[in-house]
Formats: sequence, C-alpha cells, structure tokens
Amino acid sequence: MEGTGEGRRLIEGSSSEKYSVYNPATDELVGEVNLAGAAEVDAAVAAAREAYEHGPWSKFNGAQRAKIMHKLADLIEENGAEITKAEVTAMGQPTAIMGGWIVPAVAATWRYYAGWTDKIEGQTFPLEDGTFRMTQYEPYGVCAGIGPWNVTTMTMAWKMAPALAAGNTFVFKGSEKSPFSILIIARLFKEAGFPPGVVNILTGAGTTGALLAAHMDIDKISFTGSGPSGKKVVDAANKSNMKRVTLELGGKSPSLVFDDADFDTAITAQVMTPLNSQGFLFNSGQACIATSRLFVQANIADKFIATLKAHFEGAAGMMGDPSDANTMLGPLADAKQLERVLSYIEAGKSEAKLLVGGERKGDKGAFNLSRALRVSSKIKAGTIGINSGYAPDNFLPFGGYKQSGTGRELGKEGLLAYMQSKSIRIKL
Repeated sequence: MEGTGEGRRLIEGSSSEKYSVYNPATDELVGEVNLAGAAEVDAAVAAAREAYEHGPWSKFNGAQRAKIMHKLADLIEENGAEITKAEVTAMGQPTAIMGGWIVPAVAATWRYYAGWTDKIEGQTFPLEDGTFRMTQYEPYGVCAGIGPWNVTTMTMAWKMAPALAAGNTFVFKGSEKSPFSILIIARLFKEAGFPPGVVNILTGAGTTGALLAAHMDIDKISFTGSGPSGKKVVDAANKSNMKRVTLELGGKSPSLVFDDADFDTAITAQVMTPLNSQGFLFNSGQACIATSRLFVQANIADKFIATLKAHFEGAAGMMGDPSDANTMLGPLADAKQLERVLSYIEAGKSEAKLLVGGERKGDKGAFNLSRALRVSSKIKAGTIGINSGYAPDNFLPFGGYKQSGTGRELGKEGLLAYMQSKSIRIKL
C-alpha cells in the first residue's frame, strides 16, 4: 500500500522518497509509503483552500455536516477489523486495545462533534446608547494537524472532528511509522460523502510536518508529539503567517497514593486491566497519559511497592503476539523505541533499584474526597484522575500545563480551538 490521500482521492505521490514499515513483532516488511514533499503538501493545501473558499462544506448547515460525520463514524466501526489489523502490524498495538477500545473511541469522537455542529452560538448584549452588540464564531479556514505514531487514528479524530464540525477544511499528516490505518480512513471519508478537498491526508516524516508548520496558506495547526518538535512548530508558525497553534506534547504523569486510599484500587490503577487506558503499562508505556512516576506515602510504601512488584510480575502473562486477542502488552513500536527504553532503564539503575524486568523479552470503601480535591487544586497539571489514572473523555478538555502543551483538544474547548470570535456593533 502506498500513496497520499489528497482532495478526497488516493493518489500516487510524486516524491521519490519512501519509508519502509516493519511489523515490530515479526520484523517482517508490512509495506512502503511515500514521504510527501513540498509538491504534495502544496497540492493538499491548495485543495483544502479551494474547498473552503468555493466548496459547499463551510456553507452547509449544522445538520448537513452532522449527517456526513455520523456516516463516517458508522463506517469506522464497520471497518474496525481492517483498521485494527493495520495498527497491529505497523506498530504492534494489541488487537484487544485497538479493536476493543481505540476504534470505538474514534467513532465516538466523530459522533460527539457531529452533535456540536448545530450548537455553535455567539452572544448578544443589552442595548445601550442605541447600539446592538453581538459576537459570533467563525471557522479559521484551512487547518492542519500532525499526529504521532502511538495512537494515530485517535489523535486524527481529536483534531479533524472539531475542525470539520466548525466548517474548516483540513490537511492531516500522520506518522510514517503507522501510516496504513489513516489511509484506510481516508477511503472512508469519500464513502461517507465529504466533498472533494475538505479532507486531505498525507504520509510523511518530520520534514513533511515542517512544511505544514511553515506553510503560508494554513490558518491553524495542531501538533501532537515531543516537546522539542513542538517548539519547532511554534517557531515555524510564527515566522510564516503567525498561524494559530495547539500543542499536545509529552507528559511526565505522576501517581500519588495516600495512606487513606483504597489499597486494591490504588494498586490496580498503576498496572492495567483489560481495556483500561490507565497505569504504567497502557500501550506498553508508549502514551503521554501513561503513568511514569509514583509517589507513595511513607507509612504504606513498603507494603505498596511489594504488592505492586507482584502485580507487575504477573503482567508478564499479558505479553504476547499483538494479533492475539488475549494480548494486552505488545512489542515496542520499532528498534529505535526499544533502544530508547532500554537506555532509560540503564540510566535508572544508576540511581534506583530495578525491581521487575529491565531486559528485552521475545468501588467499595470510605474515601476522603476533600483531600483529593484539595491536592488536585495544588497540582500544576492539565488533567488529573482521582482513584484512577486519567483517561481521555470526549466531554472534557485534554491538554497539559507548562511544557506539556498549549491549548486544548476534546470537549467544547476543542471545538472553539478551531474557531475565532468576531465582535459586531450595530448602531440602530
């Protein structure tokens, strides 16, 4: 499979540069994709601009856009097995996670924002001095998104669904490491009835993303990835046309366990249960929401750590072939990611004791909620989970503080991120 989805068509890219994708579980070649260059990026942006300025999408009423978005959600579910297989073979995402949780979540995000299409409203203000005042929200125009390799289809939905609901057109670049699932969905956009040029999907590496960030005819860009890359996106956006930017960057998510916590619940929250997106082990730790640090109150620390060690040792039983429905822990995405993780383990050994692993391998109880809320208000973080890790929710804004990003995705804030307000004064 190779190509680039542009203007609602799957076309052969003109770039001679290709990227080979290997199954991380077997090291077998899965396929090749074109790495989009300047010509493909310009063509995709031009198609999006033409569709926004002269096509019907931005002129559709909310019900018309919602109907097409609901149809896409249906098609994603109907083609869930094919989408799942593409992610399993490209980056080792376990079938149980991809098919059981991510595909349904992607469809739900499209449905959630389809529900917003007829609820976008401004404000009116009391008549004073013979002047009527009002605000209204308008789409930016041509928006772009750059997604990561770990949950490509989900982040694509987080960016595209609110943007399209607001009436924008879109250019999306997924990761070269997990390209096939989004090319399948590119086909579904056409089947759902999106007009030509509204959706444009590119495959490419960091150089492709840099072209999008610096493009003079893109009005808004959203990036999910590392902090250093996010800073480059902001710099390119500012130096080009000062396009608006949303960043969802890496997290360093801590888990805090106090001595009044329900012990078993606190233990479970650190590991992972079937179809649970929480804890250290979700997606083999390859997620910004995966827990990466643990702080336990001193008087329960020894017991807690000993129990947690046993649970992590038991988690080895969840490891295996990602295509097996019983596997919850698949391989790391590629050799580069494996080397990176092993280097972190070696660095940790210099200052801490390794308790489990470290080498390569083929609601009952009384709770003090006021304490949890008091601590939550003091933590400088964009998302917090109480009695569990944090799992993204379509209704709640998602994003970080400090260098974990700017702006928000999901929720109403995720919709407004793709719109700009206009103030109007009418002298009567």
